[in-house]
Amino acid sequence: MITQPADAVEWMLPRHPRSASRARIRLLRQAFDWQIDVESTEIALLLLSELVTNACHHARAPRDRLIGVRLLLPTHSTLRVEVSDTSDELPVPRHAAPDDESGRGLELVAALATSWGARPRGEGYIGKTVWFTLALPSPACLVSDNLIP
Repeated sequence: MITQPADAVEWMLPRHPRSASRARIRLLRQAFDWQIDVESTEIALLLLSELVTNACHHARAPRDRLIGVRLLLPTHSTLRVEVSDTSDELPVPRHAAPDDESGRGLELVAALATSWGARPRGEGYIGKTVWFTLALPSPACLVSDNLIP
C-alpha cells in the first residue's frame, strides 16, 4: 500500500477477474475504519466493483499493467472513489437493450453516485481515472480526528 494521508488510501491490483472482489474487501475494511454508514458502503462496494470490472475487461492495455484504486474523504460527508488504468480511452455510457446481458455498469454508476466522471491521468502518467463520489448521510470519522493534538 502506498503511504497516504489519513483521509486517503491507495492500492494497486492486477488486471484479473478476482481484483474486483479484492477491491471490495479493502473498501469494506476502510469504510469500517472511517465509520461510513452501511448503506453508503454497500453502494460504494457495488460501484467500485463496476469500475474495477470495467478496467479489467475493457481497458486496452497489456495484461501485466496494474489497476490503481484510491479512496478519499475530501470532506467528512463525501466519499470519493477513483479507479485508474492504462487505457487512454475514456468510458462512455451506453444504453443497453432490455435483452443485453451487459452494458449497464456506467448507467448504474450514474444513477447511484452523487457525481461521477473520467479524466486522463496527469502529465507523466498513462491512462485514465474513472471516479465517483457519494454524499454520506452521516459524517465519516477520519483517523486524524482521533489523534491527540
